[in-house]
Amino acid sequence: MAPIRLDVRTLVLSLLVLVLAGACAQKGRPIGSPSGRRGAPGASAAALARSLVGSPYRNGGADPDGFDCSGFVRYVFGELGLAVPRSVGEQLATGERVNRNRLREGDVVFFAIDSRSVSHVGIVVSDDTFVHAPSSRGRVREESLNLAYWRSRFAGARRFVRR
Repeated sequence: MAPIRLDVRTLVLSLLVLVLAGACAQKGRPIGSPSGRRGAPGASAAALARSLVGSPYRNGGADPDGFDCSGFVRYVFGELGLAVPRSVGEQLATGERVNRNRLREGDVVFFAIDSRSVSHVGIVVSDDTFVHAPSSRGRVREESLNLAYWRSRFAGARRFVRR
């Protein structure tokens, strides 16, 4: 019987797969879209964001006991193993810039509520909706990006995950 030969790249790749598999198992939930398609982190972010609809708003909150907008974004991506900055401004400076007409699940959208400075953020969950933690009405909710209110305050978008 011939000896098995492994090159260093194969060995490192194998170890990385084992480490990532262990990390996912420790979280208690697979990373994948609701359709069961694995390897779609944008869909995973969208599904997790939607699962948190109804969570309470809490200024400075960053967990299901209460979220503010940037804490909500940080929590969702953190659950997927991605480190995202805490503040809206830092989040706006992170990731890949995305045009409004090219948004997809898991993209992060930013708004200038006072029409001057970017102060609000949410996560795209479909072609025309996003989930966010607004202080008004006090709950995480899903809304249309096409509402005049959000359309007029849209300030940009970023992509933190790749397909």
